[in-house]
Amino acid sequence: MAQPTLGIMTIAIRDMEERSYFRKLIIQANKLGMKAIVFTPQDVDAQGNRINAHLYDISAGKWTRGWTPFPTLIYDRCRYKENEQFRQFRRFRETYTRLIYLNRPIANKWGMYQFLAKSSRIRPYLPDTRVYSDTAMLLDVAQRYRLVYLKPINGTGGRGILRIEKQRSGRLLVQGRELNRRIIAPKLVSPKQLPSVLSGWSLKGRYLVQQGILNRLPDGRVHDYRLLIQKNGSGEWEVTGCAGRIGPRQSITSNLHGGGQAVSMAELLERRYGDPEKADAIRKDVYNLGYEVARAVEDHYGKLCELGIDIAVDPDGHPWLLELNPKPAREVFNRIGEKETYEKAISRPLEYALWLYNQHRASGEAETRKKIRAVPAARSRRRLKLR
Repeated sequence: MAQPTLGIMTIAIRDMEERSYFRKLIIQANKLGMKAIVFTPQDVDAQGNRINAHLYDISAGKWTRGWTPFPTLIYDRCRYKENEQFRQFRRFRETYTRLIYLNRPIANKWGMYQFLAKSSRIRPYLPDTRVYSDTAMLLDVAQRYRLVYLKPINGTGGRGILRIEKQRSGRLLVQGRELNRRIIAPKLVSPKQLPSVLSGWSLKGRYLVQQGILNRLPDGRVHDYRLLIQKNGSGEWEVTGCAGRIGPRQSITSNLHGGGQAVSMAELLERRYGDPEKADAIRKDVYNLGYEVARAVEDHYGKLCELGIDIAVDPDGHPWLLELNPKPAREVFNRIGEKETYEKAISRPLEYALWLYNQHRASGEAETRKKIRAVPAARSRRRLKLR
């Protein structure tokens, strides 16, 4: 049997965390009898026949470059960026439609919210979310909820987020992170001062206003949970794991890139709620939500191999869906010492790729057999007509 090749497509291989993940993918792919390469859309030659790929030499422990034929399978790791490289990625997907893709592009935060809000099963887990229009609209939402977040529609990794918390005095505490993730010092302002505070931000049509979930721990740090759900080697959705994330002091987000701390889900739930039975019930609710969301998104957008789902749990134990990431990191499991979960998180996209490859191969062979059977039948009909 021919060895399938998996092409791991990225915009830039310079991202060290992704580069480490790619290396681990290539090593694990080799163990599974599959070849894996890394490439960007710019690495395709002018004729579109071959790729100047990034290759990892396992025995030498180093990266090299080399020309390779097009891979059979594509694992898309291209995250959204407003640049030419991302536009080249889009053109690649539009051009090479016959390749076997493990995952499909999905909508931005607003498009995803609108879609998920149509589901009666998922809607109760969605915070109230709207597109920012002006400060009057923002102040209206801030009066409705004690806590409000401003998030970029296309942002990732906790960049460029603002948090507005209504105080008992009626004033507003504004905190946030700049686009480079640097923490913005808290400011206490009156509602009338809010427009001047936001004047340097390009918000209209580019940001969402979202109901905030009360997720502070007794020490004042915010926290949430990252659930990773992936396709397994049988092509079925399965929760790989879920871990807690605690933000650094004065941070409004818990992202690990922004200095967040990773902890086990069980430890964080028991720390907050104290009751092991309640903690287990919340875990089951979170997992069930993960399955509902994964199936709904895939039914609408097409085949996917994994989703990272960020979930907050309020003081009553109710889960809230904060964000979806179709190209999730998995380092959180390594940080909390769940080695088996971490290894599974790396292996599952490869196992799914092999399953997908075998499905396509079996389908192609069945189609070939169907055509072969059709030829004698056609000849027989022609003989009957001659008689």
